[in-house]
Amino acid sequence: MKPIKSLLYTLLLLSYSTLSAQDIIPLPEHPRPDFERAEWINLNGSWKFTFSQELANSAIENNEVAPLDMDIQVPFGWGSKLSGVPDGGDIGWYGREVQIPEEWKGKRIYLVVGASEWDTQVWFDGQELGSHQGGYTPFEFELTDRVQSGKKQNLIVRADDTASDQRLDGKQGYGNVRGIWQTVYLEARGNNFVEYIHYSPDIDRSTVKVSVRLKEAPAKETRIRLHFKNGEQADYIHTPKGKTKNDLVQEFEVKLENQRLWDLDNPYLYEMEAALVENNQAVDVVHTYFGQRKIGVEKMPGTDYPYVALNNKPVYLQIALDQSYHPEGFYTFPSDTFMRDEILLSKSLGLNGNRIHIKVEVPRKLYWADKLGLLIMADVPNWWGEPTDMSKVDWEHCMRNQIRRDYNHPSIFSWVNFNETWGLASTQNGEHAYHTDTQEWVREMYHLSKKLDPTRLVEDHSPDKYDHVESDLNTWHRYLPGYRWKAYLDDVVKNTYPGSTYNYINGNKQGDNVPMFNSECGNVWGYDGSAGDSDYTWDYHIMINEFRSHPKVAGWLYTEHHDVINEWNGYVRYDRSPKYDGLSAFVPGMSIADFHTLYYIAPQGELFREVKAGEKVETPLFVSFMTDKNPGRLTLETNLIGWDALGHEIPRKTIGRYPVEFKAFRNELIAPATVTMPQETGVYALQMELKNETGKVMGRNFVLLRVKEGKLPQAHNELIVSSTPADAFTRASWSLKQWNVLDGRKVNGAGYGYFEYEIPWPSGLSLDDIEIASFNIEISAKELFGKDMEDSNLTNIDLDYMRGALVDMRKSKNAYAMSDQEMFPSFVSISVNGTTCDEAYLPDDPADHRGVLSWAAQPRDNTMHEAGSYGYLIETVIPREQLVEGQPLKIRLEVLEGMNGGIAVYGKDFGRFPLDPTVVFVKAQE
Repeated sequence: MKPIKSLLYTLLLLSYSTLSAQDIIPLPEHPRPDFERAEWINLNGSWKFTFSQELANSAIENNEVAPLDMDIQVPFGWGSKLSGVPDGGDIGWYGREVQIPEEWKGKRIYLVVGASEWDTQVWFDGQELGSHQGGYTPFEFELTDRVQSGKKQNLIVRADDTASDQRLDGKQGYGNVRGIWQTVYLEARGNNFVEYIHYSPDIDRSTVKVSVRLKEAPAKETRIRLHFKNGEQADYIHTPKGKTKNDLVQEFEVKLENQRLWDLDNPYLYEMEAALVENNQAVDVVHTYFGQRKIGVEKMPGTDYPYVALNNKPVYLQIALDQSYHPEGFYTFPSDTFMRDEILLSKSLGLNGNRIHIKVEVPRKLYWADKLGLLIMADVPNWWGEPTDMSKVDWEHCMRNQIRRDYNHPSIFSWVNFNETWGLASTQNGEHAYHTDTQEWVREMYHLSKKLDPTRLVEDHSPDKYDHVESDLNTWHRYLPGYRWKAYLDDVVKNTYPGSTYNYINGNKQGDNVPMFNSECGNVWGYDGSAGDSDYTWDYHIMINEFRSHPKVAGWLYTEHHDVINEWNGYVRYDRSPKYDGLSAFVPGMSIADFHTLYYIAPQGELFREVKAGEKVETPLFVSFMTDKNPGRLTLETNLIGWDALGHEIPRKTIGRYPVEFKAFRNELIAPATVTMPQETGVYALQMELKNETGKVMGRNFVLLRVKEGKLPQAHNELIVSSTPADAFTRASWSLKQWNVLDGRKVNGAGYGYFEYEIPWPSGLSLDDIEIASFNIEISAKELFGKDMEDSNLTNIDLDYMRGALVDMRKSKNAYAMSDQEMFPSFVSISVNGTTCDEAYLPDDPADHRGVLSWAAQPRDNTMHEAGSYGYLIETVIPREQLVEGQPLKIRLEVLEGMNGGIAVYGKDFGRFPLDPTVVFVKAQE
């Protein structure tokens, strides 16, 4: 991957290498804004470290950390770049000095570890405090009896991350998460204190149910005081009484005055101070928050389609699968700003949610989802072996503690217990499958999750094999090329209804009010052997058009938010650098976010069609308004732009303006867009811009139309052209490789070398009639990808690969690197009849939506053949002295030795422009 270029990262890495432990604290913020005490000490930063048990034993026995022979940056797991420690073993020992403040005297002191992989033991001043098994949720140890206030004392932590397929692991192949990976801190508490506080909103009654678990039974005169920090209302005092006055868990209900709801546009948070009061003294104070919101299911108005609902209103889910990985920190992000920006990225794309995939998310990232208004589907991580007692225990421990820790995050709308039967298949009687006894355990865990958290939806299993058991959500995974989506969605819609066994296993059936939507989609695994690193936007465009045309499907979830080491289909690269999709070339200002607008016009039929010159073309349109927010009067404006047979842009022409009536959640066909095609040969984009009465563009879309057998472009002077197919070169020599694509529609030369063409002199053309001549061609640089080398294709996609085996995805037979900041340039010399006439810099070997003809040429065989690739229009004026009447023009395209950037030559049926290598003669006016 490309190096991270932001100033933040640069400063962070420099500081790790140059500053002392006292000067730097990575992730200095309190790790849990949802559960924060004022008296705490962040222990992130430089710790001593070793892989040597001998050195660790010496440190424990002598109660000192000096014997540990390395330094590590906590909380980055060893093996990650940000930790500063290479992966040198399965077991690591950490050590550092701590000093408990004098003012904490009389308090209970705890060490809290946000998360550590996997079996963690802790010693304090040489005495073992205890151990914890589990890699994803927080744990703590009390230090109180061993604290010597004001004196430096020693902490030793042992983390055993020995591999096992019977414990939760998730996608750690993307970066092996080892040891401590979330913030470690010290905390002072009262003699009795709050273990957790859970808020359960009830917006229909303007109340919130509060559940407070105490460490000890309430003493006499105990009160729980809730202070509304932003002054929404007066303090609420709860006094334990009656049969429950001695209970550890105290439950009560608070009536909210003029309740303020949390939603995606106004994610209002009630900031709270919860105090445990004894004898009129606050003995423990926790700062926390909640969002007053309701998660449920409602029918989309005017239909019987169940949708996930927020605050009693259906929400059309547009979500990204978030692997939530960082190339240098793995599970751990370098800063709070970075976590905030992850949420802002999704918001800027027009998405309304992320699915945190096979990972328990860092609490501060969930905080930013709460603060900024983004929905979260929260997965429980998986294991990779069979469902044994050990794996089930580890899973249930994680699930219970994940719900307990994250209960107050309003952004989380569903828990996803399992994914694609990972860990659920076992061998019984010689058959390796998802067996009935495991299905019943999954059902049991679904009900347990709902009991632990009745405020959210729970999915038994996010399936790719039609194997739900019992679930609040009927979701499914599918990865397809764009052209296969319509038929697939037609089938899903037809077969999904209450009581249907479709997408359920072993005779189980869908319930009566269960939203059906996609929970993983895209083209990444839609092609044989994966899509590799390639343009995703063409297939994405078609896919979203189809989803928006099938409103019974209550949403979709695209794979994925950002690239990871073996999937290159993110909205951004792994280092979060942008990708360039080329959409604005078709409609000014258009971006991926236009596919996610709530006011959507979905053209029906093919994205690309061949039509006749002068033909009247109708494009059926489906309007998809997934909101009740009235934008005012709407107008659909259609325009036509294009690129002619010489590669020149045809100016935009307005075709029509049509009023479009807004109705809440309107999903239906409207009048088609009609255009009479020009007479000229070209590739045309029929633009669609939906505007409100102020002229604001609410949504953009387009379809592509090609006139193949038309006229030459109109000009003041008569044009005569002579062309030759891209593969009709007379000579070629390349240092690395020369090969053709799809029967010669495109020809490639890698390294340094040349192509030579002979373009015929037009019959009957006199040299005296010519005013000027030029050579027009579409070419790009040509990178030799791994897939272009012998015996390089990736053919065996197995479990290890899914777990993140590091491979060059450009070895995939489908790969063609999508345009981004990483350029592959070339420099070509163009000569005519032996004389150099021009030199051209070719910035890149690009591929994206602009490669219209490359996409249109694909044979739909579940393989991509350099799909989306395109070049640059080069126009070379040919000096008159190089023209010999009646003789062919010998044209040489050469990359000189040393440049090694290669050349790709595009013919009229490949690339961006409908253009073969062509000589254009402009006749002089008579």
